[in-house]
Amino acid sequence: MNQPKGYLALVLHAHLPYVRHPEYEEFLEEDWLFEAITETYIPLIQVFDRLIRDGVHFRITMSLTPTLMSMLTDPLLQSRYVRYINKLVELSEKEIHRTAGQPEYNEVARMYNWKFTSSRDLFINHYGCNLVSAFKEFQDKGNLEIITCGATHGFLPLMESNRIAVRAQIRTAVANYEKNLGRRPKGIWLPECGFFPGLDEILREEGIRYFLVDTHAVLHADPRPKYGIFAPVFTPAGAAAFARDVESSKQVWSAEEGYPGDYRYREFYRDIGYDLDFPYIKDYVQPNGLRKMTGIKYYRITGNTNHKEPYAPSSAMDTAASHASNFMFNREKQAEHLYDVTGGKVPIIVSPYDAELFGHWWYEGPDWINFLLRKIYYDQKTIATITPSEYLEKFPKNQVCMPTMSSWGHKGYAEVWLEGSNDWIYPHLIRAGEKMVRIAQKYRHATSGETRALNQAARELLLAQSSDWAFIMKTGTMVEYAVKRTREHLARFNNLTAQIEAGLIDYEWLAQLETQDNIFPEIDFRTYC
Repeated sequence: MNQPKGYLALVLHAHLPYVRHPEYEEFLEEDWLFEAITETYIPLIQVFDRLIRDGVHFRITMSLTPTLMSMLTDPLLQSRYVRYINKLVELSEKEIHRTAGQPEYNEVARMYNWKFTSSRDLFINHYGCNLVSAFKEFQDKGNLEIITCGATHGFLPLMESNRIAVRAQIRTAVANYEKNLGRRPKGIWLPECGFFPGLDEILREEGIRYFLVDTHAVLHADPRPKYGIFAPVFTPAGAAAFARDVESSKQVWSAEEGYPGDYRYREFYRDIGYDLDFPYIKDYVQPNGLRKMTGIKYYRITGNTNHKEPYAPSSAMDTAASHASNFMFNREKQAEHLYDVTGGKVPIIVSPYDAELFGHWWYEGPDWINFLLRKIYYDQKTIATITPSEYLEKFPKNQVCMPTMSSWGHKGYAEVWLEGSNDWIYPHLIRAGEKMVRIAQKYRHATSGETRALNQAARELLLAQSSDWAFIMKTGTMVEYAVKRTREHLARFNNLTAQIEAGLIDYEWLAQLETQDNIFPEIDFRTYC
């Protein structure tokens, strides 16, 4: 193929906060992981498998955050997912019988049964319950580039006063990536795309070649970039910044203006966990009797109305294919225009999305990706897919400028993570970060028992720093859980550091914490020295 007039970098951010509760037999928030496995991660794996099997050349970039990889490789959560998917298979079989006299619903019930049984087979029999190995396989074949993130998705601009704490988020993430994927990461999805000048120095020190930011971070860089957001810029430290393309992003993620809001797609909010009689559904909702989403949904969006029409899978697939064609056409015209106005500079159009949009929120999203990658390969020659690191290899000379402090989210400057509902957490997090640095320096030559306690203190600090808790407080969903997690991790951190300094470590309690908050077993508290 001749050199295209433009490149498309599809980037999916696969992330969930670390939720693992061995102290309970079932825990509702663990369903966040199980739903994402069933509706997003496995469908994406199936799409990639089919593309490779059919000889379709494609490139796609995907973050697997350290918290997500830790959960996907955890034996307890793996076994609980098997229990979860077994119940869905059982429920879908019951639904086939219940809807036998309703052809429009019975077709959908059979679709779910096939999806759940194939998901179970892939999870257990193909990948031994470890989906990280699936994504590693795609990376090793050269179709997927996996990038990292902050260790626990800590919002780095609000840690700027403690560069050592920032470095700990990055260094711990790099070690986790290397442990799970057998190599060091080339790129990073900055948590919430949060950047501040100086962060690039830490990234380069840890071997990160490039990072992703929102549009305005590069548009307002100093000096202004000649090619705007359609070429990377190098920071003075040597890390490359790739900025989000607004046009292509909005076409996909916007429920109002983008593809997911089409009336033929599946309605997310109508679920049999709420629709059906309780005696029938009781074994598939929460043990305390409260209802929850099951993932079985029979209606399409239909419109802004309470009356919803039955979901028609074939119509939805036709729509996904049409939207993939539209997206490709728009990127072709966008690339041609950029190529002409820049005098032959081959642009890169960076389209980053939350991975969970595809399949979980937008049920047809993985199919849309499948159609899009096939159409780009077979139906045109104007654009090609690429990863950011491949673009840097092809075009190693780029302008040097410093992006501005920024984030994505409302207004683009951290307001989602620092406002009235969540600002109370930061004095505690900042003090804890400063204390971790002091105590790590003081106990650099710790005994084995002290080392265990210091490592656990580092885990508790990292878990408290997760930006997910502030985000949940802002959005008003599951606020009680987010507040509880923040307070519990800070309390455990403070108790551990107090015990260390008093020389009175409660090893029985420490062992309990090591079992419960067991993320990053390879962690070394001296990262904070």
